[in-house]
Amino acid sequence: MSYPSSKAAIRVAAAGLLCLCASPAFAHPGGHAGLSFSDGFWHPLSGADHFLAMIAVGLWAAQIRGNAKWLLPLTFPLMMIVGAVPAFLGLVVPGVEIGVAASVLVLGGLIATALRVPVGGGAALVAVFAVMHGAAHGVELPHQASAVYYTLGFVLATALLHLTGLAAGLLANSRASLLRVGGAAIAAAGVVLMFNAV
Repeated sequence: MSYPSSKAAIRVAAAGLLCLCASPAFAHPGGHAGLSFSDGFWHPLSGADHFLAMIAVGLWAAQIRGNAKWLLPLTFPLMMIVGAVPAFLGLVVPGVEIGVAASVLVLGGLIATALRVPVGGGAALVAVFAVMHGAAHGVELPHQASAVYYTLGFVLATALLHLTGLAAGLLANSRASLLRVGGAAIAAAGVVLMFNAV
């Protein structure tokens, strides 16, 4: 990887981390829309299962390379919305907790083994996991919160996590073993999450 590309990746990673640490600003602090957005934004950051899976999507996209670098991080947030809608309507999606935990285990395992998967197959797998994460977010919609602003919040946080993972993965691609070790650590966390989910 050339030096300019590494420098750009570092800037993206730093910007993503700063955005994750910053509190979202609103024209009317404390307003209904602002609170709904804030609740949605912080939800993916509040649990290891969501956080690790979304970072893993970015890492895996960087590892697969090619079109995966944009397709996977785009597919996940869009399919999360699909998964959240039934939950907003009060419908129960079975196996959500296990599905979310499995996403961490499987994505971590794919990174650890550096398994080459066709981009379409990778996008399909990510889409299934995204529906589970979306359903989990949807169930947590606070009472009287705006579903639209809440959704915008968790989609933005998810995109930032994907970008952070993608930037870290692009930096680590020159050291494939480092990326695989990170995947193994994520998979190990997924095993713990699976035990807690069953």
